[in-house]
Amino acid sequence: MQDFEQIYENYFRDVFLYIRSLSRDELTAEEITEETFFKVLKSIDSFDERCDIRTWLIQIAKNTYYTHLKKNKRLAEIPAYDVIASDCNVASVFEDKDTALRIHKFLFGMEEPYKEVFTLRVFAELSHLQISNLFGKTESWSRVTYHRAKIKIIEFIMEDDL
Repeated sequence: MQDFEQIYENYFRDVFLYIRSLSRDELTAEEITEETFFKVLKSIDSFDERCDIRTWLIQIAKNTYYTHLKKNKRLAEIPAYDVIASDCNVASVFEDKDTALRIHKFLFGMEEPYKEVFTLRVFAELSHLQISNLFGKTESWSRVTYHRAKIKIIEFIMEDDL
């Protein structure tokens, strides 16, 4: 089995371009590609090496994209989810300053490295490559960490019933 980093480097562009062709949106394509490689990282041991790895990756990406579509359809009535998912400034979602303040307090109370990676990605608008270089980690580490931070914020919003 190939090393995950090698798989990531060899096939990231293919997966990204495939998802971008489906979604016709670069931000959505980046998010789905990140999530796809996170799933690949978790299930790499279950890969059947008799199959073509590109086909396996594209299948995971396609399923992730369709799950994303279903989830966004259910959450469409709540505008905060779409904005957070598309990397916009979290505070700009809310006209109510108290709500924005509660989200910022949650964000800055998050454990490291989630807080810093999310802040660098969203507020400083750094690429995953730049973030990974800052931490001395891989680009896939940055993507996975960012994705996990985003999930924590969405869960907070759902729990807090903002």
